Amino acid sequence: MTQALHTPPPTAPAPAEAHDLAALAARHGLSVSGARPSLPEYVRQLVARRHFIGAFATAKLTAQYSQAKLGQVWQVLTPLLNAAVYYFIFGKLLGTSRGIPDYIPFLVTGVFVWTFTQSSIMAGTRAISGNLGLVRALHFPRAALPISFALQQLQQLLFSMAALFVILLCFGIPITASWVLVLPALFLQFTFNAGVAMVMARMGAKTPDIAQLMPFVLRTWMYASGVMFSITAMMAKHKDMPSWVSTALQCNPGAIYIDLMRFALMDSFHANQLPPHVWAIATGWALLAGVGGFIYFWKAEETYGRG
Repeated sequence: MTQALHTPPPTAPAPAEAHDLAALAARHGLSVSGARPSLPEYVRQLVARRHFIGAFATAKLTAQYSQAKLGQVWQVLTPLLNAAVYYFIFGKLLGTSRGIPDYIPFLVTGVFVWTFTQSSIMAGTRAISGNLGLVRALHFPRAALPISFALQQLQQLLFSMAALFVILLCFGIPITASWVLVLPALFLQFTFNAGVAMVMARMGAKTPDIAQLMPFVLRTWMYASGVMFSITAMMAKHKDMPSWVSTALQCNPGAIYIDLMRFALMDSFHANQLPPHVWAIATGWALLAGVGGFIYFWKAEETYGRG
């Protein structure tokens, strides 16, 4: 008979030994690979890589239409074509333009501002799952990716805004001091978009199929955000609408940022068309999404790119 030789299973280090190893690693400045840093340290790392975030966003924007013959012209042409389609369907066929002064500037502003939010969220959903090679090859705070994609869409919007200003002037809308309000409105919207993009980036990293669902969610959200119609006019027409529905439509962040931009740029869009305390609501959404989304993303930092 032969006697089988069994290799004893490896045993975990004793508590004292584990403590000695931890002390040795700390003495030589070693840390667990991929461990999540503290929140203040994470913010510091992110700020230190601000140049990478800006350069990455610009490179993505430049490469977006590099294969097209018209090149970067599509940055302006795409939202304009979308606005033209919406004008034909909603403005002409469905008659939503009735009772809305300066309907074309009203519509184009809504389309451009909504596209900023929609594109930021869609890009954020694929920020981790679509860049696994970069995530696994380099060490950097992963929040840089969804933030850079939101910054890319902000740069895209700024190109579109040049065309929007021309449209406003062509329709006789004068340049006024209220145009300065575009800056805080864009800052709040960018903060909101980046926060939601970080939420979706974490969810998309764990469940890539979410990216297939998001176009339907965003399309539904668009129809509830007053891109093609006036929420105030619709509420006046349907006075039997439940109060909670009216409040939800008015406080919808998609509608809030669109209406703020219309109020800033169009003298025919008056303050009585805005919900009460609109700037407070816009700031609240930006803080909730921006801070909450950042913390939510940071909590899963060590899981990105694994598995």
